[in-house]
Amino acid sequence: MGKASRRQRGTDTASRQSRPRPAPFERRPFEGLVGETDWVALREILPAATAVVTVRPEHLPAGASSEVTVATVLPLAWPGLHRADGTVLIGTQSGNASGDASRDLAGQLLAALAAEPGHPVPTTPQVTADSPRLQDVLDDGSAFEVTVHEGFGFWVEGQDLEDDAAESLERANATVVPTSRMAALPSAYWVRIGERAHIRLVLPDDEDSATDALARLHAAGDDGLGGETRLLGAFRACGLLVPVWDLDPVLSAADYEHELAAWGERYATALASDAPLTVDERRARSGLLSRQVTLR
Repeated sequence: MGKASRRQRGTDTASRQSRPRPAPFERRPFEGLVGETDWVALREILPAATAVVTVRPEHLPAGASSEVTVATVLPLAWPGLHRADGTVLIGTQSGNASGDASRDLAGQLLAALAAEPGHPVPTTPQVTADSPRLQDVLDDGSAFEVTVHEGFGFWVEGQDLEDDAAESLERANATVVPTSRMAALPSAYWVRIGERAHIRLVLPDDEDSATDALARLHAAGDDGLGGETRLLGAFRACGLLVPVWDLDPVLSAADYEHELAAWGERYATALASDAPLTVDERRARSGLLSRQVTLR
């Protein structure tokens, strides 16, 4: 082999070694964050909602506020927005998908903080294995409280809109399905879709253990929320399980608080059991798995 060929091969090898490593897949990207289940709800099941987080000082540009608003969706699905008043927002449903939602959102957050006030962040660079995650960027002592909104008015707080902009916001608001947060259990949300009503609950437990517990309840006939309600099944989102119930559409969310709290106690008991699944419970588990879908 000639010297030129050896040099070329050496250059190619060095080039490959210097390329950034892609971000590794994280099955449960928000694990370790305060409010993991609500991070999942914001990213996967809520139409219009926000929460406020605190950024660690070492990740803040000079003069930037440490508080950032985390939203479900921003206008035009922007990853981030730096308002003229200094307020910074990021959208959890902007579509970035490296395989690690935490790394994607941290990249959006840092890009929005660095943007000039009064400007959106229409795109962000692809994150890599060396990019920080939310667990690295956020103050882990701050609370994470989700506020559910009736529409996207939080996009334009305190601003007067021109006719076209007002019409655009009105069209966006028309897509929002009525949703309310329930008090009986964390990360439980009542939603009305057309003439039907449902409760979606993000469970904080290991996916396999949660599935076993749901199977135990289903086999015992204890998985409903009273009356004519029924457990439709459960889907997987960001490594967690989200059971969904079909409800009486005439009743409101408040009418199910007591039943949801009682279900939570039955679920906790089933989750704590270490007994092998019975034949009926195994059959129930297979049925749950056959109906499961995975979001993203």
